[in-house]
Amino acid sequence: MKWYLKVLKQYADFNGRARRKEYWMFFLFNMIISYGITFIAIGLEVPSLSIVSTIYSFAVLVPGIAVAVRRMHDVGKSGWYCLIPIYNIILACTDGEQGSNEYGPNPKDPENDEIGDIGKPLLDD
Repeated sequence: MKWYLKVLKQYADFNGRARRKEYWMFFLFNMIISYGITFIAIGLEVPSLSIVSTIYSFAVLVPGIAVAVRRMHDVGKSGWYCLIPIYNIILACTDGEQGSNEYGPNPKDPENDEIGDIGKPLLDD
């Protein structure tokens, strides 16, 4: 869930790199929430919940595109590679480039670990 929230915090940030874990965890939680809302709407026979599902889908559209672009950057490709149908899935499954590339530092580097800071209170030491 931390990875999902990290993507939402970087709502329209198309710069930098995203690890495979960040991309696929966002994808997983996005599908769970989307299908959950849809199944609840069907089970309760409440048509207004399908509107909620549509609103949710539009709300996560920009973060979904942004994390996909950052994922392409991690493998050293332009964000436009998201538009190539099967090749983009292959790239999304490929391990990122080691070390820094033109899009930023390696997100797997322990010094660049931002996910550990999500949800933790700031302490004055």
